[in-house]
Amino acid sequence: MENIEDRRFSEVLSELIASAQEVTSLAQSSETERQVFSEFVILVDKFVPILNHLRANIKIMEHPPVQKAVESLGKEFNRAKAMITNPNSKTLLKQVEDMVHDLGRSLGLVLFASLEVSTDFKDKIGALQKDLMNAKFDPSSVASSSRHSEIVSEVEVEDEIQEEKVSLGIDDVVLKLKYANDEVLRLALSFLSELIGSKKVGNDWIEDEGVIPVLFNRLSSGKPEYRLTIIHLLRILALDNAGNKEKMADVGFLSTLVKSLIREEEERREAVGLLLDLSELSDVRRRIGRIQGCIVMLVALLNGDDLIASHDAGKLLNLLSSNTQNALHMAEAGYFKPLVQYLKEGSDMTKILMATALSRMELTDQSRASLGVDGAIEPLVRMFTTGKLEAKLSSLNALQNLSSLAENVQRLIRSGILAPLLQLLFSVTSVLMTLREPASAILARIAESESILINQDVAQQMLSLLNLSSPVIQIHLLQALNSIASHASASRVRRKMKENGAMQLLLPFLMETNFKIRNSALNLVYTLSKDLSQELSEQLGETHITILINIISSSTSESEKAAAVGILSNFPISDKKVTEILKREYFIPLIVSIMTSIPATTKLETQQLEESVAGALIRFTSPSDKKLQLYSAEQGVIPLLVKLLSSKSSIAKCRAATSLAQLSQNSLSLRKSKTSRWFCAPPSANAFCEVHDGHCFVKSTLCLVKAGAVSPLLKILEGKEREADEAVLGALATLLQDEIWENGSNYIAKTSQVQAIIKVLESGNTKAQEKALWILERIFRSEEHRLKYGESAQVLLIDLAQHGDSRLKPTIAKVLAHLELLQFQSSYF
Repeated sequence: MENIEDRRFSEVLSELIASAQEVTSLAQSSETERQVFSEFVILVDKFVPILNHLRANIKIMEHPPVQKAVESLGKEFNRAKAMITNPNSKTLLKQVEDMVHDLGRSLGLVLFASLEVSTDFKDKIGALQKDLMNAKFDPSSVASSSRHSEIVSEVEVEDEIQEEKVSLGIDDVVLKLKYANDEVLRLALSFLSELIGSKKVGNDWIEDEGVIPVLFNRLSSGKPEYRLTIIHLLRILALDNAGNKEKMADVGFLSTLVKSLIREEEERREAVGLLLDLSELSDVRRRIGRIQGCIVMLVALLNGDDLIASHDAGKLLNLLSSNTQNALHMAEAGYFKPLVQYLKEGSDMTKILMATALSRMELTDQSRASLGVDGAIEPLVRMFTTGKLEAKLSSLNALQNLSSLAENVQRLIRSGILAPLLQLLFSVTSVLMTLREPASAILARIAESESILINQDVAQQMLSLLNLSSPVIQIHLLQALNSIASHASASRVRRKMKENGAMQLLLPFLMETNFKIRNSALNLVYTLSKDLSQELSEQLGETHITILINIISSSTSESEKAAAVGILSNFPISDKKVTEILKREYFIPLIVSIMTSIPATTKLETQQLEESVAGALIRFTSPSDKKLQLYSAEQGVIPLLVKLLSSKSSIAKCRAATSLAQLSQNSLSLRKSKTSRWFCAPPSANAFCEVHDGHCFVKSTLCLVKAGAVSPLLKILEGKEREADEAVLGALATLLQDEIWENGSNYIAKTSQVQAIIKVLESGNTKAQEKALWILERIFRSEEHRLKYGESAQVLLIDLAQHGDSRLKPTIAKVLAHLELLQFQSSYF
């Protein structure tokens, strides 16, 4: 609850607001000198919001100085009422002017006493006080009725400032600098600037009066406009006398100056300029580097848009970099040139210090790029190849940190590091064993670049090291081998790996308990299995198939599941023995269960798993084995394939469409006739399929229509990616077989997606275009469809006839004949 004192002060302020309003009311109703009082009313009105703010923040009134200031204001309002009620026409202008100035002084007391109010509120009080103190009521101002809000001209204000400057003496200017409020401080700074500029005071006076400490003290607490003036003055003093620089070298003063590096642009520019001026002193250079945040701020200025500040910051950083610790701080702030210079030209111990620090830094790719451009790679490689053990270790660890960026990998390859790395890995010298882990990690990064294939024997060399290495090194070697084998131009390398028994060397790693080793080995086996085809069955027996299925069922890693499923998908489809093993091990129910529980995502690991699963299902949807197809459908494969049509991976979509096409090839022969006598109970109306003209079911007739596959298939054609077009069109073509082409055409037309098929003529590859043309030839047999879609297709068809593959021309001729643009018996093609 509000206490008695608070209530009393609130009442005092309410009375004060009422007094202000009464003053304005009396002034407005006065018949004497109405123009003078109208100017007066404008000023008094401005008190009301300020008094309201004080009343709303009653805690301010707890301070006795504020209470006295408010009481003083109340007395002035009472005097104003008396003056308006009994005006003296001869001296009225002077009376009003004095009254306004007295109100200004009273308001100044409020400003001075209000310690805990916001800066914004103080600014409002200060602005009104300035208006009050500058107010002039002379005949010319009374005559000008259009200037109610601007009581005194800028020239008059300047005159008053000059008069106040004259009233300042040399003896009390420093006193004003120390204690004055903002307005007087401005005058004092201006006066001091004139004294120094006109040489009216010398360095002895500056020292005797303690001007430099006073200026730094005001710099730490002043407003932006005063701080800028203070730094200007300090720069003049610094340039004028070496002794002044010595006084500014105090660490407290320097810390105050450093804070200005993050303020307004002009202040930042002047502050860094002053620091540069002072930096000729060794004490200043030593102390600046130790001030927290200083080097970070200088680096920010170096990289900023202000060319002057950037230039001065660069010069200052260059001076500070003579200290190795400063150079390290600069590197941590993202400025690496001094560190790189030490790597190139420093002493052996300094080089080790820099390399060790670099190996421990948390670098962004942008930082790694900067280090590469600045030339850090070459001296580090020299340290590794020519230095002693400590130099080798620190440089390798630094290179490992830099090597995660592709551009730096190219620099590493050009530096000739590959041969020394391999030589080190083959070394059995115990003193060098500690170097093998960072060496193998760098090698794994280098292997990501196809440039490594310049050395055709590198893969065989790494394979021979696998069983002679520690687990960490094995992981790096396996990752490197997988990168090498994955390169598009690595077919020769893969063949040599296969011929030299790589698979037999890798298979034991599939039973490793160390996840990273097992996962890396799995990925490498998967990569190599893509080229093995028929030989894969000879390399991997039933035991290994069982191991792979156990990994799929027990692993928590989607990446590991993807590699294991991928290996199984690469077994030749014709190998019935593998199919039977997979059925016996419940492979299909397992992957259906896994994929059903995975939400749609853009994760790369999930996409890889989708690709592998879609590839494996091609074996179980082979059109030559209806029994296997029906088994797969019974296990829920078809809804899974439809789901995979919406994968973010084009490969997964292509493979899923291929499986659906294989299933759909047998739908016509599996459909149930409308009049079939084999139904135990009549099927529902929903079971009838308008394409197959019979009763269809997902699990028993493998129908694309009933599976809801047609819409997502057509959606793929609408998209921007073209990789899956051929497989999608192959699936759609099964709905236009000879017996059902008319039903299929009507169904596709009903989906309003014929245009998506036409689009393939423009952007698809030759095989996709061939399938699209085959479908369109059947659709355009119908007059209704010709009328609706023919015009949009004919331009593409003619263009394709003139510029497309010659193998397409016979089918194009048929389609154009349907569109009556060419006769069926034409020999145009």
